Amino acid sequence: MALSASAASAGRGARAEKVRRIFERFDANGDGGLDRAEMAKLVVAVNPRVKFSEDQISAILDEVFRTYAEFILPGGQGLSLTGLLRTYDDGAGDVDRDFLALSLPAVDSDASSPEIAPGDLAASSSPTSGAAVAASLLDDHLKPLGIGGTGPSSSSRAAVAAPAWATSPSHGIAFDSSWALLDDLEILVKRLRSKQLRKTSSIDTSGGGSNLDSFSEAGWSREISGSADSGLAAAPWDETSRDYLTFVKELAVLRTRADASRSREEAFDNHMVIGRALCEHRLFRDALASFRRGCELQPTDVRPHFRAGNCLYALGRHAEAKEEFLLALEAAEAGNSQSADILPQIHVNLGIAMEAEGMVLGACEHYREAAILCPSHARALKLLGSALFGVGEYRAAEKALEEAIFLKPDYADAHCDLGSALHAVGDDDRAVEEFQKAIDLKPGHVDALYNLGGLNMDAGRFVRAAEMYTRVLSIRPNHWRAQLNKAVALLGQGESEEAKKALKEAFKMTQRVEVYDAISHLKTLQKKKPKPSKGKHDAQGEEAFVIVEASKFKRVGRKTTLRQDLANALDIRAFERTTKLGHCDVELLRKEMNETDVPVSYSGTGIPEKSIRKAALEVILRRLLSFLKPDTFQGAVKAMNERILSVLDASGSGRVDLGMFFAIIAPICSGPVDRRKRVVFDALLWRPASEGGRGQIRRSDALSYIKLLRAVYIPTHGASDMLEMHGESDPTMVSYTEFLEMFNDPDWGFGILTTLVKLEDSDHVRHGSHTCSICRYPIIGSRFKETKHSFSLCNRCYSEGKVPSAFKLEEYRFKEYGNESEALIDKCMCFNLNSKKLETDA
Repeated sequence: MALSASAASAGRGARAEKVRRIFERFDANGDGGLDRAEMAKLVVAVNPRVKFSEDQISAILDEVFRTYAEFILPGGQGLSLTGLLRTYDDGAGDVDRDFLALSLPAVDSDASSPEIAPGDLAASSSPTSGAAVAASLLDDHLKPLGIGGTGPSSSSRAAVAAPAWATSPSHGIAFDSSWALLDDLEILVKRLRSKQLRKTSSIDTSGGGSNLDSFSEAGWSREISGSADSGLAAAPWDETSRDYLTFVKELAVLRTRADASRSREEAFDNHMVIGRALCEHRLFRDALASFRRGCELQPTDVRPHFRAGNCLYALGRHAEAKEEFLLALEAAEAGNSQSADILPQIHVNLGIAMEAEGMVLGACEHYREAAILCPSHARALKLLGSALFGVGEYRAAEKALEEAIFLKPDYADAHCDLGSALHAVGDDDRAVEEFQKAIDLKPGHVDALYNLGGLNMDAGRFVRAAEMYTRVLSIRPNHWRAQLNKAVALLGQGESEEAKKALKEAFKMTQRVEVYDAISHLKTLQKKKPKPSKGKHDAQGEEAFVIVEASKFKRVGRKTTLRQDLANALDIRAFERTTKLGHCDVELLRKEMNETDVPVSYSGTGIPEKSIRKAALEVILRRLLSFLKPDTFQGAVKAMNERILSVLDASGSGRVDLGMFFAIIAPICSGPVDRRKRVVFDALLWRPASEGGRGQIRRSDALSYIKLLRAVYIPTHGASDMLEMHGESDPTMVSYTEFLEMFNDPDWGFGILTTLVKLEDSDHVRHGSHTCSICRYPIIGSRFKETKHSFSLCNRCYSEGKVPSAFKLEEYRFKEYGNESEALIDKCMCFNLNSKKLETDA
């Protein structure tokens, strides 16, 4: 029977009269309150088939008196009549069943309710916090399971405590049949748990053994919603066992009962209750089926979509979770005021699901929206700060995290992430304080310990850093990054043997090739320790070096790259690797331009643009870089946000010119150089300002583009140029051929692209046994040989101007070899010249 608002109002008087009579039955001394002894008698009397121990009774009474403390009368009188009525209103018991169990005289349906002081009604938000409250007034007269006669009868079945969420005043259960299904489901779950626990002691449905609290929340989040849905870790159940398959069959019977309800609303309520109960026991796959059925019964209801999203996230199906949260958001925005109440939580959970896919810019928008809708939502602010940190917006992250801490001073994760943001902006003293606060609040906080180790490493405090990483490993023995960084810290202390052991342990944990290379390099250093000389040596035995000014580096032949050009190209190449744009075919940009319909908007200067929000741009980037894992994609977006979007959105509007963005990333995408340049020109043509130009663009647009390009990739040269260009409007049109002349200019264009392509092509070129005289690593890419003293440098050391301190010259003459074949040819030519000279002398 539906407990509608009108029915509840009509039956309120009779219900309250029943509670009054129950109260008077056990108020033996007539003082207007039920003390502990009187409450104990009530609990036993309404549960005649349950044999409570003294400890159980004591625990139940403790929970009742703590939960309903505001209804406890002074002087030891105990729980007031209003308090007892509130326990029944909160769903902790069935008034009608208890009334019949006590064999009290029938109540006239027109009976009026007892007088209750107006002030007593103000505490309607008081929640019950544990299952013990439900046990105190539990219905032991349960319906049979109806499963082929295998279930126990109502006379022999033990009472089951209702889950904590069902005893809350906001449980949302609207039908009596839902309570019956919940009771039967709890018995099924209890039976399944007891059978699986007998087989293995490793199952822990509480999640207590996971130590997930040791980590920070998202962007390092381990939970997704409020208290009712916390603990969304991997399910501990053995879903392949015979017991579980039996459970699924019995669960199907309960679902059939739900579908056989008298109304669509009742069936919906039944399935939602089953889903919530299953979710509470972390049976997410089964819970999802119930919520899916709820979506079918009430497609426009927020709740089934929201809870289905939670289940999908817990199952690791993040893309599907995002879609469900979007449906919940759509339903909430189109719904009534009650739907609006859940909007902040939908935005938070949607943001977390998007972060799991690497879509951090989109997540920021939803966290920000949640904070706007609910300014006191500390967690939304914390998540916003963490996400902003994840995309490199450190000052904004600092502000959001400080607001979260203001609302919740004991928020350990917020302190940890604030420490990271402060370290990123160079405020290390405050960063240390924040990390320490996080550790004080949660001594086993892995992220805080790890990040504090990184800060000490950056500051050169290697001993302290190694201590932090050791503490991390004591909590998380398989934390390979901590093991690897501990090895680096030990190297910083000069402990080469201990560092080698730590590196080997890290390699066992991760099997990453870069760790193997580090071990090999360390072995090489130990084998090739130079003999002591007047030059200084570092802690690893590497020969010291000096950095000489660029004017002392001379080139032998025009093919040898200029030192500064190589430095700039290496920087762009590093960015290309971080963003993975070097693996993105440039033709995909053309495809996006052809298929993406972007409305024309107008900037503050009135210039038409095809501009989009950063979050929408992130969606396009996800398509372009669909081959990346979420965490790698997040790193790529962070790099682009810091380097490209910060230039394109200098005003902080949150919007970028999509055509200009495509033109800026095209030179570093994969594909032939000529095709990259053509896509650049086509992207500039695609912009509204160039439409109708008959294959030409305005010269001013071309100049603006090149100066933006240099500001992004060669910032030391481009920033002042941008200021000079602002406001120019040269109406002259240029063709593709004229644009190429501007683009290829080595001084004012992007002629460095040639050097960049050379680096791309030489990524896997090795030079036999040749190693760099400075860093001692095998030379990969070009080898720069000093012609007089015959020492060789790698790309990096040459670009940084490093030379061995043993060779101090007025100038250094370098010749670049792209591979060893070139070096061999050069050697043969020198040999022939020397032979001819000897013949002439003879």
